Amino acid sequence: MGRWKRYKQKKIDQGEEAILVVAGCVAQAEGEEIMRRAPYVDVVIGPQSYHELPQMVAAAKRAIEKKKNNPDAKQNRQELICTEFPAVSKFDYLPLPNANKQLSSFVAIQEGCDKFCTYCVVPYTRGEEYSRPIMDVVKDVKHLVDQGVKEVTLLGQNVTAYHGKSPAGDGEWGIAALCLELANIEGLQRIRYTTSHPRDMDQAMADAHGACPKIMPFLHLPVQSGSDRILKAMNRQHGRERYFDIIDMFREACPSIAFSSDFIVGFPGESEKDFEDTMDLVRRVDYALAYSFKYSRRAGTPAAIMDLQVPVDVQNERLQQLQTLLNQQQMSFNQSFIGKEVPVLFEKLGTEPGQVIGKSPHMQGVHVAGNCDIIGTIRNVKVREAGFKSLKGNFS
Repeated sequence: MGRWKRYKQKKIDQGEEAILVVAGCVAQAEGEEIMRRAPYVDVVIGPQSYHELPQMVAAAKRAIEKKKNNPDAKQNRQELICTEFPAVSKFDYLPLPNANKQLSSFVAIQEGCDKFCTYCVVPYTRGEEYSRPIMDVVKDVKHLVDQGVKEVTLLGQNVTAYHGKSPAGDGEWGIAALCLELANIEGLQRIRYTTSHPRDMDQAMADAHGACPKIMPFLHLPVQSGSDRILKAMNRQHGRERYFDIIDMFREACPSIAFSSDFIVGFPGESEKDFEDTMDLVRRVDYALAYSFKYSRRAGTPAAIMDLQVPVDVQNERLQQLQTLLNQQQMSFNQSFIGKEVPVLFEKLGTEPGQVIGKSPHMQGVHVAGNCDIIGTIRNVKVREAGFKSLKGNFS
């Protein structure tokens, strides 16, 4: 925010209009504190109130003008904080999504969280789980496809908890049924979804992966820890064996599927044995990609006041060990594609002359010699090189 303060002041010094808005989960949780400590912030708005943004910007403009006309006047900055949980869905007020000339686009289908993991602030800032009706999602996706989008990623804090109103209005569909419905849209070629929670994974979703080639064989399934003791302390509502069962279920239904995950090391009370359980889980699953972090306190969460906070130097050491293993697995996964053909959705020109870049079904970037004529198409590429983050190849 301090950096944006300087940017805002530079715009004002140049005679331009500048309004600084802080939005999102932190804004929801710390709205009043932000306004108190950062008088240069004009608006604070939570994620459930984005449809109110035009009115809030207008209110900020009025406040700025009033201050210009009367510098000594007191300002009620509470009027510039919008962090309520409205009874109506913001999606009813937001415009149809714009593809912005992109071939891949995100579509929000679910938000909020009822899980209450002890380290996470999301349930307190995003509210309870809410799913958009099936036909609202279909309408958004069709609109994007009409603009040239080939791939959509369905978004939600707990996207696999999705339970949208059915097209007939006589019940609810889960995310598997939604994906299969979207697969019927002509011109849509790839479907992804994130972020999943192990508690919500079911056979229907696994079967959808196996039955529908438009659903990409890549699943982000955060586990956070491989220790049952720590998973219980985190209130993850699943154990390591249940996680292994889910992995096996999806691999049986879709043998080509690959997994990514999230990990937290150094959670309060984590012992060397707990950490080794995490390392063991990583070895057994063998990830294509993963994100790992040191535990950090979030004010207002149960974990923030737990005893036995793990020292930072121990966290650092464990994170380094975990990331070394995860990086080895990612490199090995990418190298396993050398000599194979991969269908690639080409999205943009590369940084090097005569190069185009696309995306594999497993989220790998793929670099090929070519021109802009192939952008927007899916072409088979024979992989000849593999790096940590991307593949290189030639057209088959």
